[in-house]
Amino acid sequence: MRMTAGTWGMLLALSVLWGGSFFFVEIIVAVIPPLMLVWLRVALAAVALLLFLRLTGRSLPMTRAAWVAFLGMGLLNNVVPFSLIAWGQTEIASGLASIINAMTPVSAVVLAHFLTADEALTPGRITGVLMGLAGVVVLIGVEALEGIGAAVVAQLAVLAATISYGFAGIWGRRFKRLGIEPTVAAAGQVTGSTLLLAIPAFVVAPPWALPMPSLAVVFSILGLAVLSTALAYVLFFRILAAAGAGNVMLVTLLVPPSAILLGWGFLGETLEARQIAGMALIGLGLLWLDGRAIGWLTARRPG
Repeated sequence: MRMTAGTWGMLLALSVLWGGSFFFVEIIVAVIPPLMLVWLRVALAAVALLLFLRLTGRSLPMTRAAWVAFLGMGLLNNVVPFSLIAWGQTEIASGLASIINAMTPVSAVVLAHFLTADEALTPGRITGVLMGLAGVVVLIGVEALEGIGAAVVAQLAVLAATISYGFAGIWGRRFKRLGIEPTVAAAGQVTGSTLLLAIPAFVVAPPWALPMPSLAVVFSILGLAVLSTALAYVLFFRILAAAGAGNVMLVTLLVPPSAILLGWGFLGETLEARQIAGMALIGLGLLWLDGRAIGWLTARRPG
């Protein structure tokens, strides 16, 4: 499935929203445990999206097929990967976890090749994805790979999260077949995730046992829920419907440079030469994967 200029624009916007989540999480995680943080993120996003549906005269469908899709998507796209990555990062450094997480497009394009009829794996696609992955390694720093021989189970957990994301992309294609529009699909997913995570979150981190959050933490939670979750998943399902599972998962290649550029632009962080080189390599990989770069080279070749 071909990416248009519009879907590339939405993919970039999605990467900025998810890249910005690192700023919110950094403030929140100091006072709220990870599992409760995840539950608050999806629960408040569900409230925001359900309210938006109500104001626009829509609601979640109550059919069995729709709720199987919602709960399955919540499980594959939120509950399983969020839990695996959160546990994995207790054993391995965040840099290594980010590099492993950038394997998501590889998982997605391989799974889509075998499980869909219209997302075949081509040499150009796999080359572009691997170039993007190499760019992520350069961007984050090759030194992050030094811990790759230790804590193998934790590394496998983060890798399993990327496979779960890949399956989520394929599972989410059913919303288009069911006639469920992206905003409704996003609301259904985060509602399903909220239901699935409620008991574990309240058992592990009961809110009445937590300290009163500051105003900065409250605003960060709202930003994480409304911008980096509710709005982000509306874009996610729009891209998925328009361009397929393999293409929407390319966002994981764009999240690290988005986070670094946001830190440089708003927090005054230093932008290093290797980070610029890594972003250039990611951009080249995405151009290659898009196919238009190859087309330009072929068109300019004599004869």
